[in-house]
Amino acid sequence: MAKGYWIARVDVRDAERYKDYVSAAKPAFETFGANFLARGGPFQRLEGDVRGRNVVIEFPSLQAAIDCYNSPEYQVAAGIRQQCADAEMVVVEGI
Repeated sequence: MAKGYWIARVDVRDAERYKDYVSAAKPAFETFGANFLARGGPFQRLEGDVRGRNVVIEFPSLQAAIDCYNSPEYQVAAGIRQQCADAEMVVVEGI
């Protein structure tokens, strides 16, 4: 079964409040088997627009990645994130 990946590009507007998002999202990530491959850190722009934070999260399957995002637990966290950060997020099926 192919894995699923969240790819997120984020600009954090309120770093202290963003910590609340990270804490709130943790139970959903644990439930759905999330494995962080990239979580912030240095990066180099090669083409196009960039945001300050880049995140890649691996899930056991595409469905697990989608279910995590749609879970009630993550939706609470997403509401916090939307208050303190701007983001683009996609879910991608691995090969």
